[in-house]
Amino acid sequence: MFFHKKEPIHVVNVSEANPRFAQLLLEQFGGATGELTAALQYWVQSFHVENAGIKDMLQDIAIEEFGHLEMVGKLIESHTKNTDQTEAYKSTLFAIRGIGPHFLDSQGSAWTANYINEGGDVVRDLRANIAAEAGARQTYEELIKLATDDGTKKTLVHLLTREISHTQMFMKALDSLGKLTDPLFGNIQPDETVALYYNLSTNGSQDERGPWNSEPTFKYIADPLQKHS
Repeated sequence: MFFHKKEPIHVVNVSEANPRFAQLLLEQFGGATGELTAALQYWVQSFHVENAGIKDMLQDIAIEEFGHLEMVGKLIESHTKNTDQTEAYKSTLFAIRGIGPHFLDSQGSAWTANYINEGGDVVRDLRANIAAEAGARQTYEELIKLATDDGTKKTLVHLLTREISHTQMFMKALDSLGKLTDPLFGNIQPDETVALYYNLSTNGSQDERGPWNSEPTFKYIADPLQKHS
């Protein structure tokens, strides 16, 4: 059961409407990294999870994301309301679609369920969610840089902050499963090449080395062609 309270989880206050900025905000309403995508992704994932605690977490975060969708929608509404006679408004997608949010991204592409990343395995899904939160956080950062209205900035900073919070939650959930730093999951064991690093991108005589291609985790294959010749 869902119950909607007509009060956003965080205040949305716009003093200076900017329909061009509202079009950019569509990215977080109907875009790939937007709140609708996140809400539906986490909600659907929750039905795949047997762990009661992680199921509850996914549903809690999903409902919060629906609240964030409402906040972004209110921002778009506020930035387009009573601006339909302005040249700025006439230069945007809203001139065709009307004021308020639409299931479009900032370029006018329609939202699609192809944005949702879920696969039925809790470890796989939690890792996908960390990437999703990173994408949303980056989008909010760019929007904050472009925002000129102080109230809008405050709302966007809150939304960015919660992306970081959710990332921490997903990381803690992975850690509780012993999978935060363990790349293996599922029932199929990898073959003997799992610990090999192939040096397939060279820069003269200097090869870049780091923990991603060094002992004890990896055996570095400096010349893959010679090894397999």
